[in-house]
Amino acid sequence: FHDSLQTRPGSALRHRHRAAPPNAADRTRPADPPHPTVTCTQAGDHAHAAVRLVTAADWRQLWPLTRPVRRRSFHGSPFRKQLDGVDLDALLDAGRALLSEQPRSRAELGPLLAERWPGVDPVSLAHAASLLIPVVQAPPRGLWRRGGQARWTTSGAWLGSEIAEQPDVEQIILRYLTAYGPATVKDIQAWSGLTALRSHVERLRPRLRSFRDEAGRELLDVLDGALPDPAAAAPPRFLAPFDNAQLAHADRTRIIDPADREFVYQDRLMRTFLIDGFVSGSWQIDDATLEIRPLRPPSSGERDALHDEGMRLLAFLDPEATDPRIRVAAGPRASNRAKRG
Repeated sequence: FHDSLQTRPGSALRHRHRAAPPNAADRTRPADPPHPTVTCTQAGDHAHAAVRLVTAADWRQLWPLTRPVRRRSFHGSPFRKQLDGVDLDALLDAGRALLSEQPRSRAELGPLLAERWPGVDPVSLAHAASLLIPVVQAPPRGLWRRGGQARWTTSGAWLGSEIAEQPDVEQIILRYLTAYGPATVKDIQAWSGLTALRSHVERLRPRLRSFRDEAGRELLDVLDGALPDPAAAAPPRFLAPFDNAQLAHADRTRIIDPADREFVYQDRLMRTFLIDGFVSGSWQIDDATLEIRPLRPPSSGERDALHDEGMRLLAFLDPEATDPRIRVAAGPRASNRAKRG
């Protein structure tokens, strides 16, 4: 399987927002929504748990690998503060039993757990169970241009087997570099949430090659990782919300100009488009209209290429739309100037 944007084989496919654009290579609209192999929560490149689409075999390795990250995230959350005095092991045993019976949403799970712990916040009880128990989301979840309620069940009930006891950290590092290399050790740590990876990287040296970036930092890559021709064209691309292309590295200057970070993060979904390989604006879709907000005025050639890519995107999302349109709105810099004026 492949990452949602990278041309290299990826480690995991982020579950797309229901209105998220595909990349240019994904041009086949499914007649029926596919059932994912397994969709799981995985605390990785950010503090909260993201939804990933992975194979069952990969999930058995990834879940235990990220367990420490998940526990850190939970213990630093307001949900943990609501559970003072609750026996966490007993809570997880109860949650495991309920989720093994049948898939349940957090809204369904919380009140059932609260029957055993009356007076305790049901939302916090449900979040503890769904974050700390090895669970998967049962389909259907995200459907074509529609949402679906998330329901969780245990790995044993869904997969028929449990997680790996000893995950292969070095294999995960290789998988990351295969998808996102060349990258620094800090990049790997930012994506996985893990620490103390240097010793693992040193053992992998014979299977890696090394580069230096403009700042002298070491970049690591797998031996057969594809590197683009520096002169290769980088045509406009619309990125899905929270796309890993923007989040899979500690150093995001490779795709986001530092001067633009403030404006990029104004959209909490990070719906952006690329021109020449860099984030150059944001987008949103309303019915058959794609609105784009450039960070700076594109050249005429860039504007034409962006329009063509936008029309292909609209045709993909709704082939039966009778009047697809692209609207160019004022970018955040222009909006800010107008407010100050």
